[in-house]
Amino acid sequence: MNPGHPPEMLHGIDNQSDVGDVSSWISVCPRGLWKVQQTQTGERSQQPAPSHTDDASLGYSPRLGSLCQVRVQLKSEEDKADSIVSENRNEKPDQALAEVADVTAFPRCHDSVLQVPLGRWITIRLGEGQCDITEACVEGMRAGEKCEILISPVEKLSDDKNTPLCSTVELKAFTPGKESWEMLPGDKWEWVKSHKERGGVRFRSGDVWGAADSYSRALKLLITLYGHVRERETKEREQELEEQRDTDSCDKTHNLPSPQEFKTTKAELHSNLSLCQLKLNQPEWAKANAAKATQLEPGGAKAWYRLGQACHRVNELEEAKQAFRKLLELQPESPAALKALKNISNQEKETNARLGLRLSKMFS
Repeated sequence: MNPGHPPEMLHGIDNQSDVGDVSSWISVCPRGLWKVQQTQTGERSQQPAPSHTDDASLGYSPRLGSLCQVRVQLKSEEDKADSIVSENRNEKPDQALAEVADVTAFPRCHDSVLQVPLGRWITIRLGEGQCDITEACVEGMRAGEKCEILISPVEKLSDDKNTPLCSTVELKAFTPGKESWEMLPGDKWEWVKSHKERGGVRFRSGDVWGAADSYSRALKLLITLYGHVRERETKEREQELEEQRDTDSCDKTHNLPSPQEFKTTKAELHSNLSLCQLKLNQPEWAKANAAKATQLEPGGAKAWYRLGQACHRVNELEEAKQAFRKLLELQPESPAALKALKNISNQEKETNARLGLRLSKMFS
């Protein structure tokens, strides 16, 4: 898949094999886009099922917010791990398996594709995007199941790390979660804020792909809140403040952002995603997101600057100049806007000079 595809399109399965047990998709990693091919082996994990596992987790797959106890191993290391498991098969289930507890804390690493500690059981929260490949795998698995994945970069990397990786993913157990449509609006809003904050942390650490992924996840959830925000706006117009306080306890729109906060947050997410896409050399997508941000918040200086940058990158010079001039209306002394307009002017002069030279040769 071309890396120009927006990150919001990178999570669904894009190809279902005729075999039925093989699927493939594109996942986001700090180093870029990687193609993942998953094979359901039909094997059950050699670990015994925990006695405390919720009955629901035995018949269903994890959902958004589920705490998932998983283990990822490189295929080359699996035999060694299996021998260790065999030696410990006499252990009681409750001794061999820990409860699904809090999320295991581990940093995202720029040199890692799988993004998880290998060879040991860890707990991840589905939907956070901490490890995109692992999350996408367990979304379709059941407790005790195991699958194999083959991972390869979409585009050749600059170093020698282009050899496909083969690994296994095991899902021991998980807690109940919810589909997006089952979540309360207030819970979705909390996820939006969490993704937005996580995107900022990733961007500042240099994980631009991860930041773009977080902003995209936030936007996907935020869009579903539009109707609820409008509902809240209507109620606030119809009811006095005291009446609203009395009904908040049973109101589905409780804990939702105001219409203005909704619009501002959406604009910031589009603007931040545009910045990520500029850095990832995706100017067309950056232009689209920056344009959405300026429509939502015409007073957002950063969005106008990013729109100008994106238009300049795709050689739409008039549109770029309009965006930078709009920025100057908001910030009259903006050095960035003045410099950008000067660069465009110089580029136009050079282009006109080359065109004049060619024409003079044609008619001389």
